[in-house]
Amino acid sequence: MAHGKSLNHELSKLFNEMWDMDINRFMPGKDYIIEVQGKAGDGATRDGAARHLFHYVNEERMKNIKTFATFISLLDNYETSTGVAEVVTPEEIAENNRFLDAILETEVMKLAHRYLVKKNLAGPNLTDFKSQLYDIWFQLYARKEGDRLDSCGFEHVFVGETKRHKQILGLHNWVQFYLQEKRNQIDYKGYVARKNKSRPDKDDQVLSLQFAWKGLVKPIGSTFVGVSPEFEFALYTIIFLLSNKSVTHETVRIEEYELQMVVCRHGQHIGTAYPVLLGTSSEDPR
Repeated sequence: MAHGKSLNHELSKLFNEMWDMDINRFMPGKDYIIEVQGKAGDGATRDGAARHLFHYVNEERMKNIKTFATFISLLDNYETSTGVAEVVTPEEIAENNRFLDAILETEVMKLAHRYLVKKNLAGPNLTDFKSQLYDIWFQLYARKEGDRLDSCGFEHVFVGETKRHKQILGLHNWVQFYLQEKRNQIDYKGYVARKNKSRPDKDDQVLSLQFAWKGLVKPIGSTFVGVSPEFEFALYTIIFLLSNKSVTHETVRIEEYELQMVVCRHGQHIGTAYPVLLGTSSEDPR
């Protein structure tokens, strides 16, 4: 196992329960269709994929699920260049709160909350837990010392950032990927295969991808596909709160996927969080 980590059975059991109760999850072949053509090349020279990754997504269903609808409303709230100060309007604060209210109504987040209360990592009061989530995910910080308040966990993980016009940071969310691809803002360049599987297929719900965005190429970025925003929020929040380390690697098995969940902290906030499929390139996709 990478980093000499053995499987975390307790978290694997918990995350599988969440997977099973994630009723808002999109199902491959039914709610969305992906076309995983093209093996990613080395570096930015070759585009292995002629077509979009997402062939179809049931946007009607997305609009009608509160957690997805409130999540999508947050994606345009950020200035993606690091070093440029974020301005958070009262309207955006209200949108953040609406999103947290929506996910806290789901069984997935209720289970996460119960687990964290049991571990003495969260208080039993939901309002307090919501404030805790707000601090972890939405509180602004400077990604580089001396910079303005230019980043937050949500922006990095779910929206994506660019660093000094040189590098793509974050963007580990399938909904953002799909919406950016639909607007021709993202160019999917191909998949990064697992060692024990010749290539991913259209039913895979964790993928390692190569893509171009804002004139830059991300050699490898990994993401869940189809899962609800609350599922990702729950997993990353739990791993973040369980560890005080600056970088935490938890090896878990969710469904058929053996994953290393990577969560980095930036003080009291999430720096980055993503799943790595074990058996793919170990290059850091942060």
